[in-house]
Amino acid sequence: MLPWKRWLRPFAALALTAAAVLTPAATASAAPTAQAAASSGWNDYSCKPSAAHPRPVVLVHGTFANSVDNWLVLAPYLVNRGYCVFSLDYGQLPGVPFIHGLGPIDKSAEQLRDFVDKVLAATGAPEADLVGHSQGGMMPRHYLKFLGGADKVNALVGIAPDNHGTTLLGLTRLLPHFPGAEKFLNDKTPALADQIAGSPFLTRLNEGGDTVPGVQYTVIATRYDQVVTPYRSQYLDGPNVRNVLVQDLCPVNISEHVVIGTIDRIAFHEVANALDPANATPTTCGSVVN
Repeated sequence: MLPWKRWLRPFAALALTAAAVLTPAATASAAPTAQAAASSGWNDYSCKPSAAHPRPVVLVHGTFANSVDNWLVLAPYLVNRGYCVFSLDYGQLPGVPFIHGLGPIDKSAEQLRDFVDKVLAATGAPEADLVGHSQGGMMPRHYLKFLGGADKVNALVGIAPDNHGTTLLGLTRLLPHFPGAEKFLNDKTPALADQIAGSPFLTRLNEGGDTVPGVQYTVIATRYDQVVTPYRSQYLDGPNVRNVLVQDLCPVNISEHVVIGTIDRIAFHEVANALDPANATPTTCGSVVN
């Protein structure tokens, strides 16, 4: 391969990644409103958890997404299985509509804390379960570790979470070679800077271990993730952790970062198993019709 082609490959990958990540956001204005979501069965604050599913489920969207567009498939999937389901917007930047998850992640975790308190007060449940995609699968760990969330959360299920940050196919290593690039990220999109592997935020988050006692953790990953790379960096280490690769369950699954969190029913079947492990059923390629 010619040397210039080697240099073009990472930038081509970045273009593809940006397109994949921004696609849901680009259609956010056409997505149902929060009221429509409630009429579809989620964000219904009159919902009372059943004996079969005693904990409300809080869905935490990813970067460049919002409380509706990330969950157009998973939220009804869980509602139809008898769960009280809620979703929040977090990480908003002034003047940026629809596209969220961009503000400082520690501040986003405070928004999650307040939202969980609101959901628990409305439902009367003592604990909630959290399901997050991408940043939404990692950010709650700050809430659990530093903001008292471990006393209010039973389980955290992360779909393609960037638990140890991302190299974005190695592109983050190029930032020091572009004067002002790192400052621009920190100033304009703090959450992106926080998610780079080795960032101060992630260093503090992972100091002393990946997990906290009393919470069950599930990580659902795909080997074709082009955003959180390397994909194994998503995995957590701890006695209360289950790391799942969807290709181990269905070898022909080709989901990448966006698809696994938005429409992949094999991943969603594993979410359901994690939320109700006592009644879990095997996840296979056939789970797409379940």
